Amino acid sequence: MNNISTTSNTKKKAVGKKIDNTNKSLLVNVKYQGRDHEVELFSKFDFSGFSKEEIIGWYRLNQLGRKLDEKASLYLKMAKGWSYHAPFAGHDGIQLALGKIFRASKDYLFPYYRDFMTSIAAGITPEEIILNGLSKETDVAGGGRHMSNHFAKPEINIENVSSCVSNHTLHAVGVARAIKKYKGDEVAYASFGESSTSEGYFYEAVNTSCLEQLPVIFVIQNNGYGISVPTSDQSANTRISDNLIGFKNLRIINCDGRDPFDSFRALTEAQQWALSGAGPAVVHADCDRVGSHSNSDRHELYRSLEELERVKRRDPLLQFRFHILNDEYLTEEELLELEDKNKMDIFAAADLAEAAPDADGKTWEKFIIPEEFYKGENFIENDSHNGDKVTYIHSINETLKYEFRKNPNTFLWGQDIEKGGVFNVVKGMPEEFGKERVFNAPIAEDTIVGTANGFVRYRDDIRVVVEGAEFADYFWPAMEQLVESSHDYWRTKGQFSPNFVIRLASGGYIQGGLYHSQNLEGTFLTIPGIRVVQPAFADDAAGLLRNAIRSKGITLFLEPKFLYNFKPANTSMPSDEYVIPFGKARIRKHGNDITIVTYGTAVHLSLLAADELKKQGIDAEVIDLRSLAPWDKNAVFESVRKTNRVVVAHEDKIIGGVGGEIVAEINANCFKYLDAPIERVGSKFVPVGFAKSYEKEILPNQNDIIDAVNKLMSY
Repeated sequence: MNNISTTSNTKKKAVGKKIDNTNKSLLVNVKYQGRDHEVELFSKFDFSGFSKEEIIGWYRLNQLGRKLDEKASLYLKMAKGWSYHAPFAGHDGIQLALGKIFRASKDYLFPYYRDFMTSIAAGITPEEIILNGLSKETDVAGGGRHMSNHFAKPEINIENVSSCVSNHTLHAVGVARAIKKYKGDEVAYASFGESSTSEGYFYEAVNTSCLEQLPVIFVIQNNGYGISVPTSDQSANTRISDNLIGFKNLRIINCDGRDPFDSFRALTEAQQWALSGAGPAVVHADCDRVGSHSNSDRHELYRSLEELERVKRRDPLLQFRFHILNDEYLTEEELLELEDKNKMDIFAAADLAEAAPDADGKTWEKFIIPEEFYKGENFIENDSHNGDKVTYIHSINETLKYEFRKNPNTFLWGQDIEKGGVFNVVKGMPEEFGKERVFNAPIAEDTIVGTANGFVRYRDDIRVVVEGAEFADYFWPAMEQLVESSHDYWRTKGQFSPNFVIRLASGGYIQGGLYHSQNLEGTFLTIPGIRVVQPAFADDAAGLLRNAIRSKGITLFLEPKFLYNFKPANTSMPSDEYVIPFGKARIRKHGNDITIVTYGTAVHLSLLAADELKKQGIDAEVIDLRSLAPWDKNAVFESVRKTNRVVVAHEDKIIGGVGGEIVAEINANCFKYLDAPIERVGSKFVPVGFAKSYEKEILPNQNDIIDAVNKLMSY
């Protein structure tokens, strides 16, 4: 915005002495905290349209926030807390305005780690700010489980955001999608720094919100640096909003982020645009970073003394103070009284927060993953199975349809969904449930998963099923969103659970080659906070999918493509309420000589191998895990104690595969029962090649399992 003119029209009631007139800005002395400060009146601070009470109240909040920010630095120096602190000075205006326009318990606010002032203005109390900084058990963001200076208050919709910069833009888009689907009048706000817009998923978020005309507002706080990297090294346009000019339906508003009133007007315009249904908005706020990026950053190594002095002169709080006095809203004595009251309020908040109990690390095992819908009480295998056999793919299709009929707050999206999916798994669903509930997503896997995370925040009874990628191999771009979602429940101390299912068509034996034949479960099992299942039969697919959809939390539902229409995987269709508990294995063939632990496609290879071994006089027991996280240790251990020999077989690679974890647990719990080392069977440590000859050499087969069994039987 324009600098303040210093022509003859300029008010002459300036507090302190006018000392210079450069660059069309007025420099004045402003007394604050007992000393004079040279201040450049860079911002207008146009109070028109605001009452005296609002103006004074906003200054009180601004000064309270700055004093709390200083308190955080003191805690750091005393080594009492705030091991991570990102000061907000220079961002005062946009943060104050953002917090004030946010409607607590109605709108959704996704702040970032520098949104100190935003959080206070939005409804987080000074005591709650300090509880977070000191990592106390009663921290409303998550009880000290998340990094200090990551403020949240889920009970009023100030969302708990991670340190992965700007990935929460997709969550804001997701909840905005739900707002539009349910015809709500809320707005989602996502706030972040300018340099995090270099991330690709930021542009995915903008694209999707423009495509669907969603009520989301992206607030870009541009202070010119991504830690030490200047914006000129980050972006073709240093005013980031200029990068977005070509997006249809997007309202772009630029403002002075030092000035709360200019920022509030910009946010109000953005809010009106979003509420009108026209689409999303971007508010680009030009800010200064008065301090270092964080307490661990030495900004004097990459910023000149002249620049540091310049941004200090433009301190938004001191500009605000000048205008309060200059426009005679308060006297110096009244301001000092207000500021002293803030100081006393902070002392009182600090006393309460410091006395609170520290975070209890011994409760680490709580809130890793929510309880599932069905835990297996009175579970009976094959209960109510009847009728003709159905294919694996038909069983999934029918289960999805039943669950969508049962719960109208169930949704599904992914790529090529409206044609029934590339494998026809969701055939007929778009026609029956309509595009409001079953629809296509952009070819952007991060968006597919990230918007699911946001969408389920709107209502507790919402369930989302996504095809995370057309083939599991293409899921890698979504991994950061999967990791992000996996610790939401733990990070918030149980306050938010992302309730969605990720379906992935995985595995080989279809001559698919790279990106169409790989297995990912070995990677998934390294991530706490998610469930992973891979059924091998049609009825198990129905029972596990039903539990996954009805349960809270995230379930990776892996569907071996080879089994979709593989006749041995066919079963009769179970009843509509048939549910299989997670972590419950099934013995597919009883035996006494050796145990084969397996899952997915390898179950069928193992059963074929067991038939051949029977002809050799070897009685193998085949255990189908069905569920990999959690997996049924008791069933496996019981079998090992009986047979004393074990082969673990899976389609995935041996190196880094699920089998390594199973072997480790057997060794730790059943070592004295073993009469031979444990053998593993899996694919070679190489991508699955396209030509049939490569697939034959790389993927395991029944003879590999037979050879492993014979090796152990002759040990």
